[in-house]
Amino acid sequence: MNSAKKSLARECALVALSIAIITTCAWISVPVAAIPVTLQTLAVALVGALFGWKRALCAVFCYILMGLAGIPVFAGFKAGTAALFGPTGGYIFGFLFLALFPALAKLLPVKNRWGRISIFYGFMLLGLSVCYAFGTLWFVLMYRCGWGYALMLCVVPYLPFDAVKLFLAAFLAVRLERHVR
Repeated sequence: MNSAKKSLARECALVALSIAIITTCAWISVPVAAIPVTLQTLAVALVGALFGWKRALCAVFCYILMGLAGIPVFAGFKAGTAALFGPTGGYIFGFLFLALFPALAKLLPVKNRWGRISIFYGFMLLGLSVCYAFGTLWFVLMYRCGWGYALMLCVVPYLPFDAVKLFLAAFLAVRLERHVR
């Protein structure tokens, strides 16, 4: 097999692995308030930090397309247009930002382990903030409600969980990134 085919096969395998990680983590959920707490945010941020922006965006985009096509990849084994274009669909589209920001942090040449974890964590928080903003705007437009109501329902209850998940994702990314080149 020539190196171009080998490289393409490797890229496809890494994107498929990323989609599998995100999907599996979406299915792991704990019901809290209106939206379940899942490990999706951990998975999307980790994929961005480990595999870079091209692979991460490709994986999240394919994940969204799979859900749109009816494959039950979303939380609660949901799929289809109702799940994707429903009131919380904006958060799913916001995963593109959550994957992009830590992928950009990967480009910074920091070698110190805790410095690298801090940079990943900071960029993951930025990505999650954009994801939250996008998803909350979507929610406000879908339900025609106020920002305060949307934030209290869709964001505030999940902040402590997401802070821990993103720290874990940053820690795992630094521990695993030398194995993924």
